[in-house]
Amino acid sequence: MNARAEAPRRHRHSAGVQLILDFLNRLPPYRWTQARLVRWGITGRTLATAIPYFWLLLFFLVPFIIVLKISFSEARIGIPPYQPLLSWLDGNVAQINVQLKNFANLILDSLYWRAYLNSIKVAAISTVLCLLIGYPMAYAIARAQSTWRHILLMMVILPFWTSFLLRVYAWIGILKNNGLINNFLMWTGLIDEPIVMLQTDFAIYVGIVYSYLPFMILPLYSNLEKMDLTLLEAAADLGARPFKTFLTITLPLSLPGIIAGSMLVFIPAVGEFVIPELLGPSDSLMIGKVLWQVFFTKRDWPAACAVAIALLLLLVIPIVMLQRAQAADARGAHR
Repeated sequence: MNARAEAPRRHRHSAGVQLILDFLNRLPPYRWTQARLVRWGITGRTLATAIPYFWLLLFFLVPFIIVLKISFSEARIGIPPYQPLLSWLDGNVAQINVQLKNFANLILDSLYWRAYLNSIKVAAISTVLCLLIGYPMAYAIARAQSTWRHILLMMVILPFWTSFLLRVYAWIGILKNNGLINNFLMWTGLIDEPIVMLQTDFAIYVGIVYSYLPFMILPLYSNLEKMDLTLLEAAADLGARPFKTFLTITLPLSLPGIIAGSMLVFIPAVGEFVIPELLGPSDSLMIGKVLWQVFFTKRDWPAACAVAIALLLLLVIPIVMLQRAQAADARGAHR
């Protein structure tokens, strides 16, 4: 009965699409554009494939080339605040001015590599905390009834409906000395004086875990929800305890989701600027803050671009791991 009802519905949809296509074919601009594309040997499939590549070329590759070019120049006082790589002598001789000192300073100046190492440490600890909190939540959502599953997912996604900056500012009111937590603890008599939580490393971890926890939950839920539950039933029939079943079946099968969620948290957390600036101490050493200070305070665009290029190269390995985890998850879904 359902199949019979679906067939006319699909027929109506296809008929509606065909009517739209027929209407477009009658328009002269559409016919002229289609004729030109066919003359150039461009089909609809080729055009649809080229649009994402054009997007990546325009918004990733071109800005990357500009930043890479500036990183090899030298800072100066002027507009723009860097010297051009190519200059002309006597109007006929071209001179290329390539400076490598910006990248050399990343190694020679301890400020940069200490900032890189501290950023990696903060991002790694935050990723582990997100995994410890997010895995049970994703597992509970995946095993919940279908009526509750959509409500729980909506609650996970709901914070994205408000501004990221406003959510971080809200934690200032929660963690400050006369904030919500300290007032509650002093009202209950558990403490006599406020606990310093704001402008500490603890506040940075709280802000990062709160902000990026959905990025851990959603890939894990997607992986756990597709898991074959008959494997768990077979393990139970063979006498395996629930904890052993989790370690031998659930955990290995959810590794692609763990890797994907970890990379989605780790990669942006390394370059985080807003959370350390608003919640962390003034002397917190994170590469995002260093990049901002070099770019806006010192006005040294070449050095800031070199820091950005090094940060991008540092994140290439996690990005490759994320792509492999997504490919493995896609292969498992097709089996």
